[in-house]
Amino acid sequence: MAATLTPPGPLTGFTVGVTAARRREELTALLTRRGAQVVEAPVLRILPLADDLALREATERCLAAPLDYVVATTGVGWRGWMSAAEGWGRGAALAEACRGAVVLSRGPKATGAVRASGLDERYSPDTEATDELLTWLLARPLAGCRIAVQEHGVRLDAFAAALRERGAEVISVPVYRWAPPEDPGAVRRLLDQTVRRQVHALTFTSAPAITALLAVAQAEGLYGALLDALRADVLPVCVGTLCARPLTDLGLPAVHPERGRLGALVRLLADTLPGRTRREVTLAGQVLTLQGNAALVDGESHWLSPRGAAVLRALAERPGRVLSRADLLRAAWPDAAADEHAVEAAVGRLRAALGPHAALIRTVPKRGYRLAAG
Repeated sequence: MAATLTPPGPLTGFTVGVTAARRREELTALLTRRGAQVVEAPVLRILPLADDLALREATERCLAAPLDYVVATTGVGWRGWMSAAEGWGRGAALAEACRGAVVLSRGPKATGAVRASGLDERYSPDTEATDELLTWLLARPLAGCRIAVQEHGVRLDAFAAALRERGAEVISVPVYRWAPPEDPGAVRRLLDQTVRRQVHALTFTSAPAITALLAVAQAEGLYGALLDALRADVLPVCVGTLCARPLTDLGLPAVHPERGRLGALVRLLADTLPGRTRREVTLAGQVLTLQGNAALVDGESHWLSPRGAAVLRALAERPGRVLSRADLLRAAWPDAAADEHAVEAAVGRLRAALGPHAALIRTVPKRGYRLAAG
């Protein structure tokens, strides 16, 4: 593989899985701009319900009598609701009904959408957790209150039931729902690459996406293998604490930025991922940096195959020392059936990928291979 002419980025050498459907192009662009290779596999898709009878009926119920509280759970859902009402000629009436109520918003995205529609929120939890909205509401007398709850892709039955137990009338507003992905094959391929450690990180922007990927793994008989990969070698990166909850509930070490933004997610990934695999070694007056599946030499980046990267990393662990073909088999093929011919072929491809720096890998006749340490 030819060396790139552009300076390597912080994510050069890393392959990152993108599971989001919404704003997928934006997230992919942010990652590739920093040097990552991206595997796109939306695990869910959003189906808007602008023409859905349930949304229309819920809206009319909201307008039938004054509302006391309105709960906005997502920015995209709130905007979709307002847009649908506008299309029915009921936008002004819905805005006025919400203006007469106490508006609660779950996090900055929902808050931004509420304000963009000309309204102000009374309360928004710092954690972006629906549970905190419920706690805030349950601290107030609710008997006889009418509460509209904008749902976010999944039903909030437990949330609504807790309010009804306190005597409130709850109107669930289903603005959109999650549906299976358009390309299930892409999800299965990403799952396979994950359990094979061919991706270095998975990004998630919603909790339902995590749940959906776990369900696919269960159906494919790879649930345990997926958990093992996420526990050790593949870094799960979530947009926020709420998104990460299905992983943290399983005891998995998900990371997330303090602010739930795509830019913050990518910056966290760029700050975290290199430290997990980056290694520098000086060889024959040149600095060789191994980062993910890339070798960086003299300001050039050389993408390697996962197997080639494993071979080069094993050699870099002992610069100048000879590793036999059997040593390299154990290092780069720990769980696969292979023979010494596979090592020879991998070294040949590795040298081709390194181009003008191929001589950094020396053959020691009848013994094996080493890096040129001097």
